[in-house]
Amino acid sequence: MLTLSGSLRVFLALEPCDMRKSFDGLHAEVINRLGDDPRSGAVFVFTNRSRNLLKLLHWDGSGLWVHAKRLERGTYRWPKPGDAKNGKLGLEPAALAMLTAGIDLRDGMRRAWYERE
Repeated sequence: MLTLSGSLRVFLALEPCDMRKSFDGLHAEVINRLGDDPRSGAVFVFTNRSRNLLKLLHWDGSGLWVHAKRLERGTYRWPKPGDAKNGKLGLEPAALAMLTAGIDLRDGMRRAWYERE
């Protein structure tokens, strides 16, 4: 489980990303596409075109972390690119935790694919 402090800044990249990218590729995405500094201590969240995979890039002060999560079924609900400026949307850490737990941020309900058997 990923724990996120309340003071952590989280940004979603609204456009889909090539998920073959890792440390260097995501680092470049943050600089070139989002116009931010990957070493700022913020978490940058990327998804693929089909919205079933997330990658998080985070600088902890000594190096970069890349976290990944692939859904076995279903998709993440993702904001539209027109929802924010600069191709990114700021989130509260709690909202990121809910997103990764399968909660639809628009209505606060678990997505149907998440129902446990």
